[in-house]
Amino acid sequence: MDDQPSVHGNDRDGQSSPVGRLAATVERLRREVRAAQAEADGRALIELAKGILVERLGCGPAQASRQLAELTAQAGVTPLEFAVEVINQASRDRVSEVTSAFLAATADPPDGHSSAVRLRTAESGALAAQDTQAVADSLLEHALTPLGAEAVAIWALGADGSLALAGSAGFSTAEAGRWRHVPPGVTTVARRGLAERTGQWIRSLSETGLPSIGQHHHSDGGRVAVPAETGGRIHGVLEIAWAAPLEPPPPPIVRQIEALAELCAHTLETYALHHPDGAPLPRVLPDVSELMDLADGLHDPALVLVPHLDSGGHLVDFRIHHVNSRFLDPAGRPRGVVSGALLLEAYPMAAGHSELFERMERVYATGEPFRAHRMRLTALVDDVPLAAVADINISRHGGSVLLIWRIEDETARLASLLQHAQRLGRIGGFEENLLTGEITWNGQLYHLYGKQVSDAAVPLEELPTHAHPDDAVAIGRFLRTLLHQRRPASTAFRLQRPDGVTRHIRVVAEPVLDSAGQLYVVRGAYQDISAHHWTEVALAATRDQLAHSEQQASERNRLTLQLQHAIMPPTRAPLEVPGLDVAVRYRPAETQHLVGGDWYDAVVLPSRLVLLCVGDVAGHGIEAATSMVVLRNALRGLAVTGAGPGQLLSWLNMVAHHLTGAVTATAVCGLYDPESHTLRWARAGHLPPVLVRGSDAAPLPLVKGLLLGAVPEAMYEEHEVQLAVDDTLLMYTDGLIERRDRSVEESLAQFLTIARAVPPTLDQQLDRLLTHSRSDTDDDTCIVGIRVA
Repeated sequence: MDDQPSVHGNDRDGQSSPVGRLAATVERLRREVRAAQAEADGRALIELAKGILVERLGCGPAQASRQLAELTAQAGVTPLEFAVEVINQASRDRVSEVTSAFLAATADPPDGHSSAVRLRTAESGALAAQDTQAVADSLLEHALTPLGAEAVAIWALGADGSLALAGSAGFSTAEAGRWRHVPPGVTTVARRGLAERTGQWIRSLSETGLPSIGQHHHSDGGRVAVPAETGGRIHGVLEIAWAAPLEPPPPPIVRQIEALAELCAHTLETYALHHPDGAPLPRVLPDVSELMDLADGLHDPALVLVPHLDSGGHLVDFRIHHVNSRFLDPAGRPRGVVSGALLLEAYPMAAGHSELFERMERVYATGEPFRAHRMRLTALVDDVPLAAVADINISRHGGSVLLIWRIEDETARLASLLQHAQRLGRIGGFEENLLTGEITWNGQLYHLYGKQVSDAAVPLEELPTHAHPDDAVAIGRFLRTLLHQRRPASTAFRLQRPDGVTRHIRVVAEPVLDSAGQLYVVRGAYQDISAHHWTEVALAATRDQLAHSEQQASERNRLTLQLQHAIMPPTRAPLEVPGLDVAVRYRPAETQHLVGGDWYDAVVLPSRLVLLCVGDVAGHGIEAATSMVVLRNALRGLAVTGAGPGQLLSWLNMVAHHLTGAVTATAVCGLYDPESHTLRWARAGHLPPVLVRGSDAAPLPLVKGLLLGAVPEAMYEEHEVQLAVDDTLLMYTDGLIERRDRSVEESLAQFLTIARAVPPTLDQQLDRLLTHSRSDTDDDTCIVGIRVA
């Protein structure tokens, strides 16, 4: 034994022996094969990037190659990394989205590029693979091993719900052979992965107790089973095994694995499966015409549906490809109108509480049929939802879905529905055979007449004896039209029941003629309209009262408007002040019942000062209008005393509190001196004036001042501003700027923007402000403007 060469000795001894040289040669060849494979994968991605540049730049292959080399050098990355970046920018597919998310969440850009290269290399290897087994090898080598995974299995979902191992890597050949086929109904990790769109993320396989491939060698490791889905259809499951427990992965890793699962779905959709002995597995893909023949042979209504995908290949709806002869549309539409339409357009309620559309999506995705007993279905008929109860059967056949439903016994259901409708509507039906004298009443009609079911029914000709004598003429006319003229008729009368109760009844009936044209049956219905009758009486009285109230309100509003317009005309004659232009505008509320208490005044006082003021009395109607008159006239009288604006507002506050019924109001009062061009002003809870100077517009400082009438006595702060030639001062009420959908600050900013544009004349500027006002409160509006000439 000691004389045998050892391959585990030193390198010199190992390489000098024949076995050592052979082992070194094998290892070298293995490295060369791996390098060749990596180079081939990288070359494929680089050539694909060159092709993209040829198409985007409109150049030849040689120029594209030079351009790629120059751009790679400028970016400072490897040619393979730059080629992957070009592919991501051009494709905008799931892999590029995953790579972008990984880069955004990773602080190290080179690692992000290696992730993109791994994904694209795995994708390239999968696309070049000849079967699903080669795809599994490529995924494990290029994409999953860098994530720490040790093995991968790709499961194909059969039409019967079974799972077949389409390809695996990292598991032993014997282990893969034992798991070639998983019958339907057997719960494994892979089948759990079909239960949810996000799949199953298992920390440790031993903690779940679920069987799966490689469970003896990887029992303590983590497992991931993600549905392999594309175009709304699940073709299988991607299962990945780790040797160690799996901690919750970050979102970029989750999206990488979901992108790999989608790649597996495309592979499963492309390549046919094979038995372990190599024989191909038959796929059950019946032609749609065969499914249509099957639907036509059924005795229940059936729809043949085909998937409708959006531009991204995602399932968004099903198209009704065929309806069988048993089909009846709830809205009464012909079969030809329904056939060819999209399901959610023809029946939008399928996406409602019944969850019918979600069930169909699931059946199409997994291939597992769905059956439900007494499922509630809803359809819109003339915008009215009508419900039905049915047994539902949904199954997938190849790429199509067959929907079958069986409505429960319509006769019994409609009879029960009719009985409840008659009860709620207080309606009783009857049929009277005039030849035999046989009379048929339902139970509700006996109840209306106050009779027992065992009592004799009342013939139509005896109806006058059970009615109020004053209704005999109307009943006689009804009977003549029905029995002699043989036309449908109706009338209302007061029924006097045996228990002394009088009910207001409406009867409607129609004659039924035999083949010879002779009248032999009369059928109809009685309805108790007592509640409706007394409601009409009450409504008539209410209408009279409302008409009287409306007339009073209209007269009140008319008088208020007349008073307001007499005192506050929309415009007035210009005020003659040397060196000063004065203009005023008043716009009443558009709605008459919102007549308010906005007011303005502009007058030259005996002291040659100009009194300028605007105000707003709280409330609307005649009270607000009369209070406005009191305050306006009081301020005019107080102003002749020569007091300043602060003192004037203090006195006006006493007037508002004591003399006008404790009303509240806001106001701005100013005294302008034409000689010094100064304005002294004060405010009582009102918005401050706006000064427009050049191309700028800004409100004056917000001096202190409580609104008028709130307290018996109040003091008001004054402020003085020096005006220059061409300055414009604007005083206004809040009806000019207020909006329900924004704050006062936002409305004021909008007003200042409009005010910065200064037309040639002051009148034009005030008119422009009213025109561009965006107020939506239907309130009065007053504006007083002065411009220094």
